[in-house]
Amino acid sequence: MVSLSDLPRRKDTEPDRKFIEALARGLDVLRAFQPGDGFLGNLEIAQRTGLPRSSISRVTYTLTKLGYLTYSERLEKYQLGSGVLALGYAFVSNLTIRQVAKPLMQDLANTTGTAVGLSDRDRLDMIFVEFSAPANVTAFRHEIGNRVAMATSGTGRAYLAALPQEEREYFYPYLEKKAVADWPKTKAGIEEAVISYQQHGFCCSFGDWNRDVNGIAVPLQLSQGHIYTFNAGGPAFRLNPEFLENEVAPLLKNMVSNIKTMLIRL
Repeated sequence: MVSLSDLPRRKDTEPDRKFIEALARGLDVLRAFQPGDGFLGNLEIAQRTGLPRSSISRVTYTLTKLGYLTYSERLEKYQLGSGVLALGYAFVSNLTIRQVAKPLMQDLANTTGTAVGLSDRDRLDMIFVEFSAPANVTAFRHEIGNRVAMATSGTGRAYLAALPQEEREYFYPYLEKKAVADWPKTKAGIEEAVISYQQHGFCCSFGDWNRDVNGIAVPLQLSQGHIYTFNAGGPAFRLNPEFLENEVAPLLKNMVSNIKTMLIRL
């Protein structure tokens, strides 16, 4: 778990007097819950967030009162409440790019036999905000809200590749902290992805995020500076690098270009 204090900041950033630490702690607690977790106790939440257990108990109590957590007296643990679902649903329902991209993503998935995702950055991960799979494929399906690592996934590398070099390098100390001993290999993969994007317009991850998964990705930078990424991939035994690079990549790039044009016209 990466807390707010672990996020990249510019070297010249002064302490932000408008920053509300108590609110940040509350959001850190909510982010501690991952898909499949079920209930978590205060000790587990403290370990994931790095926050003092005494602070956690006050935060979880407050979030429970507000409906963002529910408490089991039998287990003496918490799980996410319906308030979180309401916030997430409001976000994805009002995301224009998701509404524009969905039919094109499904067409690409059906045409190429790949799983096609739309991702946004969440700290040091990429989170799926839309996903399409071929109609005849039941395996390798992501759900909206699933995360993948920024440093090793194609979609995360595409995000990094789209950044100016100085901004990209702000992430490196934090990605290194997360990768630990694997950082030299991870960094080399990122730098290869940057070169690939500059030369070919897409990034790759062949077995780096998951040894059984191959994928390619293309970033989309909007006029406001926000970067989304689109990826196409799936099981490595079925989707080899040559097929993804030569057959799928041109279609993925064309799809992203069309989506950008449609968004500009809105």
